[in-house]
Amino acid sequence: MDKIEITGGVRLHGEVTVSGAKNAVLPLMTAAILSSGENVIGNVPHLRDVMTMGKLLAHLGFGFHIEDNSILLLTKKLTSFDAPYDFVKTMRASVLVLGPLLARTGRAKVSLPGGCAIGARPINLHIMGLEKMGAKITLSEGYIEAKARRLRGATVYFDMPTVTGTENLMMAATLADGTTVLENAACEPEVTDLADALISMGADIQGAGTSVIKINGVAGLEPLNYAAIPDRIETATFIAAAAVTKGDVKINKCRPEHLDAVINKMQEAGVKIKQKTGKLMVRGAERLSAVDIKTVPYPGFPTDMQAQFMTMMSIADGTSLITENIFENRFMHVAELRRMGADIKVEGSTATVKGVGSLKGAPVMATDLRASASLVVAGLAAEGTTVIDRVYHLDRGYEKIEEKLEKLGARIRRVK
Repeated sequence: MDKIEITGGVRLHGEVTVSGAKNAVLPLMTAAILSSGENVIGNVPHLRDVMTMGKLLAHLGFGFHIEDNSILLLTKKLTSFDAPYDFVKTMRASVLVLGPLLARTGRAKVSLPGGCAIGARPINLHIMGLEKMGAKITLSEGYIEAKARRLRGATVYFDMPTVTGTENLMMAATLADGTTVLENAACEPEVTDLADALISMGADIQGAGTSVIKINGVAGLEPLNYAAIPDRIETATFIAAAAVTKGDVKINKCRPEHLDAVINKMQEAGVKIKQKTGKLMVRGAERLSAVDIKTVPYPGFPTDMQAQFMTMMSIADGTSLITENIFENRFMHVAELRRMGADIKVEGSTATVKGVGSLKGAPVMATDLRASASLVVAGLAAEGTTVIDRVYHLDRGYEKIEEKLEKLGARIRRVK
């Protein structure tokens, strides 16, 4: 099992290029199910989750080929309607095949995702929406089985915004009979990106990026030819890395407009950030200032940056309060940061972080994707050497992060 070794204390300097967003690419791959032909997706990061989704689509009978940063999906031949547990257990985004399969073929069988390290993420809202659209759904032996001769338009209200739920129903609605309205829909940039891609295929979608999305069903969609947006969380992670190392870093091929809440909090903490179209210039402060954050759905502060920001606050002047409102079990990185000398106390959904003079290198263990990113940031800031175990979590969401950081001057290497 790979580990990452970091000797901290080096100011990062130079330029780094952001990869495409995994959370945009995976829905785009499932959107290809809605067409029959050659689909091309660009700006694709080489990540484990992308390969897992490719294997799932190949299981359905599609041709899957990845070269450089592009994917070719051949979706003419469909030989299966099921997403087995072996795929879904390793990647919850596999459930995104449910809506497109049902819309195209009238049937789908998808394994229930099961547990998750950062808390429960139920798909009852997906099921509720599809039932309102006329699907007959049964749950049997850990699988969702859905059937519908043709889905029909409906008004669906989400009790809480759900990104994958919004994406699943939006894709299903593109081929439904009539008009579907999704209320209290997720507003994340990845949802808007999927909507833009579907529109390029011939879908009729209005309101993506707002809490109300209207989809008028069409008879069919053309194959997809589309490039995914840059990864906003990778961008923000590089901002954090520059901040804790007092670095001077230029981040290329990013979308600063997707990070308003993060950039505002970073600047409040003392990080100097200049924005240009597709670029960010980041300079860390000699000493960060404590700032409170609360994670909320987009456009608020993202839960996927909570752990990295907590690392920053662990060496900031003063005391900060970090409240996690999205997932009930997303403080597992706290114990590892404490091993490195951080002063953090957790009560319920709030962590109280008292800044210390410096972190100390230590052996630590990643527990999920963003926790592993926070430990990389901590290792860059720490005195001495940090060894991060179970970095397969990191490989699910960050493309060659150790190589990118090494080019910025970090003393970092992957240990096989």
